[in-house]
Amino acid sequence: MLLAASAALGVAGALPAAAVPSGGPKDTVRAGLEKLVKDDRYPAALASVTTPDGRDRNYAAGVADLRTGAKAPVDGRLRAGSTTKTFVATVVLQLVGEGKAELDAPIDRYLPGLVRGEGIDGRAITVRQLLQHTSGLPNFTDDLREGVFTEDRHRYYQPRELLDIAFAHKAVFAPGTSWAYSNTNYVLAGLLIEKVTGRPLAEQLVKRVIEPLGLRHTYSPGVGDESIRGPHPHGYHAAGPDGRLSDVTDLDPSWGWAAGQLISTPSDLNRFFSGLLGGKLLKPAQLAEMRTTVKIPRIGSLPDQEYGLGIFRTPLSCGKVVWGHGGAMPGYHTFPGVTEDGRAATIALTANIAPSPQGVEHAEALFAATLCGR
Repeated sequence: MLLAASAALGVAGALPAAAVPSGGPKDTVRAGLEKLVKDDRYPAALASVTTPDGRDRNYAAGVADLRTGAKAPVDGRLRAGSTTKTFVATVVLQLVGEGKAELDAPIDRYLPGLVRGEGIDGRAITVRQLLQHTSGLPNFTDDLREGVFTEDRHRYYQPRELLDIAFAHKAVFAPGTSWAYSNTNYVLAGLLIEKVTGRPLAEQLVKRVIEPLGLRHTYSPGVGDESIRGPHPHGYHAAGPDGRLSDVTDLDPSWGWAAGQLISTPSDLNRFFSGLLGGKLLKPAQLAEMRTTVKIPRIGSLPDQEYGLGIFRTPLSCGKVVWGHGGAMPGYHTFPGVTEDGRAATIALTANIAPSPQGVEHAEALFAATLCGR
């Protein structure tokens, strides 16, 4: 699924990436990444792990470029996909804490007349329901599908155009009566931020999240920017039934916008979720709102998940609970998260559709095992 909601969840360390070596014959994370490359045929697999005492380990296996065979860069930049949603939800909750927005106000208060369609009425859909995916709004990416990998890969979409695509369909359910993941919710959340602040979304993400946490390698691409700046592994997509991988690194990510446009690194994603769950971005009342969850259908191989405001809660078999949000964009799949005892991990892959049938399941298992480790 595009901008997938795979259960992924981060902490960041105080030490630089080089402070702790990531090698060693008994290093299970490295072994897991190498298995994802060898057995599941991902071109590259990256990871960042932060221990509760703040030590970082960064890893890379495989190649950055199938054509040249260059090694994958440790802590390289990737398209973070739906992890963007947690950043956006954080800014909305900051605005709530500042008294500039209300969670239980209708979205029509901030974007009057915009949310309309068959069974769709912005006067009946609250800001909370958008962030929680309980709005019932249709998902515009259901219409985009394979086009974003092929003929529409370089097409620019304006946010209002994405809403037009969504609102051509009828509501999935009445607001507040069920749960369904919809990227449309977060396009509206992005527009809300711009309306309330009078400033561009990308600027607000920098000012309110990226700079305060020192996320030096995280940014939102500008209009028309199809590349990834700085060291990065190429992203790939299986173009046909033969499983041949095509390079889709360069693309216009505008269709992701507030739902999935950010570029980041594994260690930055750890730092983000660490700071967020550690109370560095939200007041206690708003963080409590974010962590108030609803039960959701099973997604991927991690059962019993719940969803808060822009964040997943996932219990692990070892008894730990993980908070975070995975993401997929053409060429990349990320699994970032942080446990309540302060251990963080991000697993990142350079194909968002697994080259092997069990690829995603194996990545999720490595993610869970890494967070259950000591």
